[in-house]
Amino acid sequence: MSKELFLQSMKALLGDSYPAFESSLEQPPFRGVYVNELKCSTARFRQLFPFPIEPTPFAPCGFYLDPDTAHLGTHPLHHAGAFYAQEPSAMSAAAVLAAKPGEKVLDMCAAPGGKTAAIAAALGGNGLLWSNEYVKQRAFTLLSNCERMGVRNAVISNADSAVLAKQLPQFFDKVLVDAPCSGEGMLRREKADYEKWSPKNIALCARRQAEILHNAAQTLACGGELVYSTCTFNRTENEEAVEAFLATHPDFELLPIQEPFGSPGFGMPEARRIFPADGGEGHFVAKLKKRGETAAVKYSDFTAGPAPAAFDDFYKQQFAAAPAGRPCEIGGKIYITPPALPATAGIPILRAGVLAGEMKGRRFVPAHQLYSAARAEDCRAALDLSLEDARLPRYLHGEEISAEGASVTSGYLAIMVEGIPLGFGKASGGKIKNHYPKGLRNLS
Repeated sequence: MSKELFLQSMKALLGDSYPAFESSLEQPPFRGVYVNELKCSTARFRQLFPFPIEPTPFAPCGFYLDPDTAHLGTHPLHHAGAFYAQEPSAMSAAAVLAAKPGEKVLDMCAAPGGKTAAIAAALGGNGLLWSNEYVKQRAFTLLSNCERMGVRNAVISNADSAVLAKQLPQFFDKVLVDAPCSGEGMLRREKADYEKWSPKNIALCARRQAEILHNAAQTLACGGELVYSTCTFNRTENEEAVEAFLATHPDFELLPIQEPFGSPGFGMPEARRIFPADGGEGHFVAKLKKRGETAAVKYSDFTAGPAPAAFDDFYKQQFAAAPAGRPCEIGGKIYITPPALPATAGIPILRAGVLAGEMKGRRFVPAHQLYSAARAEDCRAALDLSLEDARLPRYLHGEEISAEGASVTSGYLAIMVEGIPLGFGKASGGKIKNHYPKGLRNLS
């Protein structure tokens, strides 16, 4: 019955366009990949990726994937963070946000991490990315994806939006609110969710979206931009949500979206809507600007004890460039925190910057993220494996491999695939002991 009610609501929403939408329900859902240019150029990715892909209209680094493509998650390029598997129209929100190097950006509802990865790539390692997810288990998924994608300048938090509004007022240059929603755009892919659809749930989502939007607005500096998006179709969670926000926040104005994808919003031509006929499962995107003068808000810098000399010595031995942040020691673990990091007291933080490793007595022991977030050109000690190298699947399975071709004969070194940092190992006696994390390994 819920499916019938949903289709009735879509018929009322779309009018003459409804037959095209109804026929799309029998087609396979769109699939896509987003190239992570932090680790691999789009041109290089197209050379390496073994599956057919075609460009999407939603993002320069976005591509359609054949619906029948299998085993993406076990492919070495996925392990190396060269791409993120993402529904194509979902790529539109980060493209509209258009983050620039040096900016401070908040991704308020960031899990599982596709939009965060796109923002991180746009920042290019310069500036600060704050990625927040309220649901703790999803926040850990977000953290894992940020590690895989080689993001070095991110804070991963697990906070209520009201906490960020209180602790970080007028701090960010740009904010993305990809709000939790009723997910009508995902029903072609998750048909079992038809039974969860109801007008009551839509109303519940709209109340939650209003609260998140209000709190997000408090974190944005005057002159900054906020992008609001959902993966649902109804007006209540889309145009009406934006209209209600503007009515209660007169310091904001709606900006026209210049990107040509999709179609204009219903009664809101500045916004964009994406339906299956537009080449994506479904998305709504609106862009707003905060007017006025930013009040002077004094932020204290994040403080922690400096990293010990053992870490500095290890880092200089392994990498040619200086750390992209400030190395510090917290509870025996060594982190490289982002340069623009403010004090974080009162905010539940899962990670700030890169987990470099930990001290065991006077000895520094590296962590996986130190290598997965490294730039290939900075790695002094490395073994670069081709996609055809028989050692590559063995490494991803957690096995010891031959050190033939490695740039060092003993000690820690980066393991790469086609020049893309993948993980690390420790060379000794012509072999490399595997340090690829057990939870990431291909088990078959």
